[in-house]
Amino acid sequence: MNNAALDAHPAINPLIRIQDLYKCFQLGQHTIEVLRGIDLEVYRGDFIAVVGASGAGKSTLLHIMGTLDRPSRGTMLFEGINVFTQSETVLAQFRNRKIGFVFQFHHLLPEFSALENTFLPALIQKQPLFRAREAAETLLREVGLGHRLHHKPGELSGGEQQRVAVARALIRNPELVLADEPTGNLDTHTGETLFALLREMNLKRGTAFVIVTHNEKLAMQTDRLIQLEDGRILSDQRLRPVQPAQSHDPH
Repeated sequence: MNNAALDAHPAINPLIRIQDLYKCFQLGQHTIEVLRGIDLEVYRGDFIAVVGASGAGKSTLLHIMGTLDRPSRGTMLFEGINVFTQSETVLAQFRNRKIGFVFQFHHLLPEFSALENTFLPALIQKQPLFRAREAAETLLREVGLGHRLHHKPGELSGGEQQRVAVARALIRNPELVLADEPTGNLDTHTGETLFALLREMNLKRGTAFVIVTHNEKLAMQTDRLIQLEDGRILSDQRLRPVQPAQSHDPH
């Protein structure tokens, strides 16, 4: 496959192209294959659910897509670049610029306010404080927390904490947000509200979302449903037409 030719047509290129990806772990003398020959493309503006039984490899796939872990073999091109040929330092910088994360447990810093938790990734990238603060305020208002800017995580509900986590994931205007069971720790109504917020951000910003979930009802509200089984893609079903990719920069 001629990647140079593909790069000449960025409008039709996938954001991510994964080819023949394996992930193995050594357990004593035994090798455990968690991912086995994954081929996957993710496009700008995609809104994807990844489902499957526990142990199917969902979180491992997400961690590799987010460059938090490296595959045992296979390639992943992100905007045409083979990311796993890069050093850990370059990967960390790439990850902070290009990828946002939302986990089941929000991982907010308890001593910082919602506003401070949100703009911290921008400060790590050496964005001026006043710009980072302004962007964080705008995002927190977008996610319905304009009145909770200076509250610390312990003063927020579970749903509010996850909204802060969503704002934090979006602060650098990433190309991709990876969400691992983002509603798994929430009640049904709060989970549905949060999922609707993810969808709103996807449509408004054109940011691609890949969401691991056990909630079948929520999974069916995405545009594309990927089912993993025993480390392989069992099915990759498009539920709705492709949404036109928009700029992910709200400004």
